[in-house]
Amino acid sequence: MTALPVELTGTGRLTRLLLRRERVRVAVWIVATPLLVLLTAAGVKELYPTQHDLDVAARGTEGNAAAIAFNGPPLALDTLGGEVAFQTGTLGLVVVALMSMFTVGRNTRGEEEAGRTELIRALPVGRHAGTAAALMAATGMSVAVGAAVALGLVAMDLPTTGSLVLGASFCALGIVFAAITTAAAQISENTRVVHGGTGAVLGVAFVLRAVGDMGDGRLSWLSPIGWVQKTRPYAGERWWPLLVAAASAAGAIVVAARLAARRDLGAGLVQPRPGPPRAAPALGRPLGLALRLQRGGLIGWSSAVFLAGLAYGWVADDVEDFVGDNDTVRDLIASFGGASLTDAFLTRSLLTVALVATGYAVQSALRPRGEESALRAEPVLATPISRRRWVSGHLTVSLLGSVLVLAAAGLGTGLAYGLVSHDLRQIPRLLGAALVYAPALWVLTGLTTALFGLLPRAGALAWAMLGLCLVVGVLGDVLDLPGWVAALSPFEHVPQLPADHLTATPPAILTAIAAALVRAGLTGFRRRDVG
Repeated sequence: MTALPVELTGTGRLTRLLLRRERVRVAVWIVATPLLVLLTAAGVKELYPTQHDLDVAARGTEGNAAAIAFNGPPLALDTLGGEVAFQTGTLGLVVVALMSMFTVGRNTRGEEEAGRTELIRALPVGRHAGTAAALMAATGMSVAVGAAVALGLVAMDLPTTGSLVLGASFCALGIVFAAITTAAAQISENTRVVHGGTGAVLGVAFVLRAVGDMGDGRLSWLSPIGWVQKTRPYAGERWWPLLVAAASAAGAIVVAARLAARRDLGAGLVQPRPGPPRAAPALGRPLGLALRLQRGGLIGWSSAVFLAGLAYGWVADDVEDFVGDNDTVRDLIASFGGASLTDAFLTRSLLTVALVATGYAVQSALRPRGEESALRAEPVLATPISRRRWVSGHLTVSLLGSVLVLAAAGLGTGLAYGLVSHDLRQIPRLLGAALVYAPALWVLTGLTTALFGLLPRAGALAWAMLGLCLVVGVLGDVLDLPGWVAALSPFEHVPQLPADHLTATPPAILTAIAAALVRAGLTGFRRRDVG
């Protein structure tokens, strides 16, 4: 058996340690990601039960630039496999890329920033063992997700070859972004910058792929997402584009190793920009500090849902042609009494982007726990700032930031639909329809705060609740969930505009529930030990 190079000594043990520490996150990623894809695939089978339904959907998608930009290349849409790949491919690929980015970033640069890598390196381990362990973990997670997707689709009686190719594309993109994140971790000494830089690469990859797919497809070859989608699952599969992804991942890993050899432990190749000699007065207050720490996430989430809103608003005017005479889809979309099909589609779209925006609310509300775990909360609380004021600063950013993110979603949807329908009055109409979901986001914020104060190690339950809301909101009708399960989601109690009528009572009740949860969280944090 060939011995590992000295630089990689201890990689196996560090990989086992990483998986032990990250077991909850790893389990959530490798279960939730395939589940999202497979539930969507089940919904597609339910929506298009006949060949005629598939043909109508394919004709409605032809030439629809927004649908192609959002979902991917329109290949073999007159087949069930092609429709599944179209509806699940890009979304699932983005989720897998984020999985690899967060896993590698947190366990490379994040460990260095927290000072734990220095302690590990004092033991008999190689220079690159920690990075190699993070890469192996992310690679294993990508393989697990790809295998689960492929086996699940085969179990749904979809063609075996196409299912294997689709699963392999998920795996390949996960490995590519694990390698890209590893290289980015050598450049900056700040974990947020690493995630932001890698996220920017993912955003550029999405845009290049979208523009390329709307054109002749050549520009898509500049995008990692485009590479793996060139495998054409269920549409004349080809395996060789995966070699492009593999070569790119290997190249990024080689670059990361070269860069790591040129820097000191804990430092990055690019030195951080020195701050001003005197801090802004706002940073001396809890709200100003919280806003400074969370502004990047707020801008990123707002931009993402704005673009999603643009995509939904752009196709809303063509929904009649897309649906055709598919009674199943009509019944699913237009389940709002006398609402028009377009209004029903806009309602479903706003619900979807509101559910996505809830990710910001949960992430933002969990920030105090992250500061506490990183030992940055104690120095702040050692000043005259009370616990309540410190947490309230982050809560204010979470609550008001949720409103801003929803406003971005409503603005994007209203602007696009107003332009295609030549009626700019749709902008304030759909902006208001999006803001109605604010109390539902506040309930998730309140739940996260309550967990932080009462059960600080159970923050993953907030993400689990968001997952339940996603399943209920997106696939509840298709899966025919029991009423009591649907009732657990606060989004089911919000007036769903513009198809529904606005009533003040449900939002008021949700706001009261959110306030009670926030109060419970603040009281719990005041009484428990920090850390």
